Amino acid sequence: MDRRIKIIGIGDEGPMGLSAASLEWIHRADVLAGGERHLSFFPGHGGETFILKGGLGSTVEQLAELRADKDVVVLASGDPLFYGIASFMVKKLGVDAVEIHPHVSSVQLAFARMGESWQDAAMESVHGRTMKGLAQKVSGKEKIALLTDHENSPSAIARYLIDFGINEYDAFVAENLGGEHERCGFWTLEEMSRSEFSPLNVVILRRKPGFTAPQFGFGIEDEEFYQRKPEKGLITKKEVRVLSLAELTLRKDSVVWDIGAGSGSVSVECTLSAPYGQVFAIEKNAGDIENIELNRKKFHADFTVIHDKAPNGLDQLPDPDAVFIGGSGGELRELIRICCSRLKAGGRIVVNAATIETLSESRQALADHGFDSRIALVQISRSKPILNMTRFEGLNPIYVITGFSKPGSERGGTEQP
Repeated sequence: MDRRIKIIGIGDEGPMGLSAASLEWIHRADVLAGGERHLSFFPGHGGETFILKGGLGSTVEQLAELRADKDVVVLASGDPLFYGIASFMVKKLGVDAVEIHPHVSSVQLAFARMGESWQDAAMESVHGRTMKGLAQKVSGKEKIALLTDHENSPSAIARYLIDFGINEYDAFVAENLGGEHERCGFWTLEEMSRSEFSPLNVVILRRKPGFTAPQFGFGIEDEEFYQRKPEKGLITKKEVRVLSLAELTLRKDSVVWDIGAGSGSVSVECTLSAPYGQVFAIEKNAGDIENIELNRKKFHADFTVIHDKAPNGLDQLPDPDAVFIGGSGGELRELIRICCSRLKAGGRIVVNAATIETLSESRQALADHGFDSRIALVQISRSKPILNMTRFEGLNPIYVITGFSKPGSERGGTEQP
């Protein structure tokens, strides 16, 4: 007998939207599990019920045990594989333990009500998770569907986007889709920020016609950044920044420490390169913190800014995949020691040094902790006009030191570059 757990998607219209086969499975189920709202659609069900909420792991294990001699049905919202419980159960129990019957997803319904195609839309969720990092995930995209929750409501999303200066979108909000109190409509972000909505909703952001959002590629021009005045220059120059970023070998979800962040140029570029990761900019100078915050907003890069002198506070951060040290405040050896001990397998430490003393100290400190290193001396000259001719002006030479763990070491993986 097939005792696989049946995971059945259900909409806000309840049983009316289900097939005859799904209704029969629910009626025959010895065990019916789902959220309180889902179970309320079947008040007369005679079987055992499980309310699904926090701590799903133990509940799913109980359901797996019960399926040995009972018919188990799990009710889930819309498509259970779209940010739903089905993927968790498949991972936990194996694909042979479940049978999935999706309903139309809330996103499909929202786009249908909006009258827009959705194969080219980006999908993001702030349901049950922090809104941190949303800016870089949505900025520049044509249209984005957002799954929300009670805390991360349409109005909270609008206020967040406005705070980052992301004003190129109008929003479509679809509430209580398929239910008696369904409401759908377009809103400006300003209107949405001041309004209240049902907890059950989907938000679709659509770029305004004719609106061209600013786009920043890899290697942003130095002049684009807010910097310390009257003397500009507390910034990792573009050419050095590009090489350093390449050496960091970031993934989309990398965790990055930017120590001695200055104006935050490296943090900005790391965030845009790792939009689903976490970037931490540590800077001790209050004036630079102001510039970092301005650059966060300008470039729609929602990274974390820490006003402190490293290594203070590093013990509170998640282990990094990559570390950039642009300034050490006289604590270089201790910083490298901590970074070497905390770096994840396969990670990189990149140090920028303007003096041979810092070069020597960095290389020795990396070696003391079992890390190999390679060094690039970057000497850049930029063209400058002189009358009707062109000359070149040299920038200060910079040593780019890349540290990586030796093969077979506990941290840093088994491959050298």
